[in-house]
Amino acid sequence: MPILGIMASAISGNLVTLPSGAYDSIATTTVGATSVPSITFSSIPATYTHLQIRYLVKSARAGNTLDELNLRMNGDTGSNYAEHQVMGDGSTAQSQGVGSQNNIEIGEGWCGTTTAGSQFGVGVIDILDYVSTSKYKTIRALGGLDMNGSGRVGLGSGLWMNTSAVTSLTFFAENANITQYSSFALYGIKGA
Repeated sequence: MPILGIMASAISGNLVTLPSGAYDSIATTTVGATSVPSITFSSIPATYTHLQIRYLVKSARAGNTLDELNLRMNGDTGSNYAEHQVMGDGSTAQSQGVGSQNNIEIGEGWCGTTTAGSQFGVGVIDILDYVSTSKYKTIRALGGLDMNGSGRVGLGSGLWMNTSAVTSLTFFAENANITQYSSFALYGIKGA
């Protein structure tokens, strides 16, 4: 059922059930007491159409500041990535586009340890046609955080300029380790 049909049914009070198995859990990881430099999902099965990652994350970056969540595919550290982002905090909007870099910045608005206490950034990332060997890999991401009345939200897209099937994903902080209780869940999406 298209998303607009689901929303219309929900508004009219009808219970809507999504198709069974549309999203299959592949792996989940939560950071323990010791912060880590990165999170990697490896040996990703090639049995789905798309991938989705849902995250709850915080950086160990010191100071009253934000940090960024970055992504690399298949361990590629070359300048083979590009990104576009639109961000806002309720009063100011920003945008950026960057090409030829060594990762995709996907998590606009996740906070360092002293930013408004214990807030975590959250987001959802889709990796489209991840097993295709005839085109570059495209991602879309939505994320943000609340900082007790202020915060940020971002919408972005990214490109890995490689035709290899995606077999591993590595997430890392731009400026510090990923802290305790940060969590990442990887799902396989079936169908078109």
